[in-house]
Amino acid sequence: MLRGFYNAAAGMLAQQRKQEILTNNMANANTPGYKADNASLRTFPTMLLQHMGQTEMNGNKIPNNHPVGILSTGVYVQETTPNFMQGDLRETGIKTDVALLQGQVPADPETGLPGGLFFRLNANGQERFTRNGHFSVDAEGSLVTPEGHYVLGTDGEQITVTSDNFTVNKEGQVIDNGTVAGQIDVAYVVNPNNLVKEGTGLFRLDGEAASAIGNPAITYNLQQGFIERSNVNTEQTMTEMLTAYRAFEANQKVLQAYDRTMEKAANEIGRIG
Repeated sequence: MLRGFYNAAAGMLAQQRKQEILTNNMANANTPGYKADNASLRTFPTMLLQHMGQTEMNGNKIPNNHPVGILSTGVYVQETTPNFMQGDLRETGIKTDVALLQGQVPADPETGLPGGLFFRLNANGQERFTRNGHFSVDAEGSLVTPEGHYVLGTDGEQITVTSDNFTVNKEGQVIDNGTVAGQIDVAYVVNPNNLVKEGTGLFRLDGEAASAIGNPAITYNLQQGFIERSNVNTEQTMTEMLTAYRAFEANQKVLQAYDRTMEKAANEIGRIG
């Protein structure tokens, strides 16, 4: 009986966690470059039930076990993984907006999935990555993200311009007053699932990422005056939110049913009189 309490409670907790992930996706549906999170639900280790009995043989009783079946012990959210599918491009006409349009990218030999391309940033002295190309120019003339993180060039330094009236070609070269001020570094990550989200559209990689520039196996385009939209599918997310809510409600009703049964067992069946 108590095991039923734990199973129902585990289901409620898992659906609550999934609902939080889906809600965060919906909240970032209009965030440029945002990658939706997917929740992976798994069951706890199952148990094999066996009936313990005895078999009489030559007048002796020999213990034996008969398999009854498998008993599940509940579910949990194992992990959340971002969906790195390319988002749609939206034209803004703002010269500091740059969208990264991913083309041909080699597949990871271990997973068979294509790698990912990202802008390389300097976030308070730490290397970070993003797909949010909603840049601006700070007071010192450096190209920065909305949070003030520096956009790095292929030389590993920040890109400095005299004004926001510059152009960016498809290869990422920033041309300011007829002079090349730098080239936006596009980083290639073999397995994007190794990236860790840090909020505000940033990703951290425990390791090194290669530069995609000059790699003939990688194709991409940088589009000035565009931003990459979030890849959140709002219709599908709303449907999944309703499904998670109803699954939570179903587990709640099961929990209430177990509670009423335990109350009757304690107050009526166990009554002495």
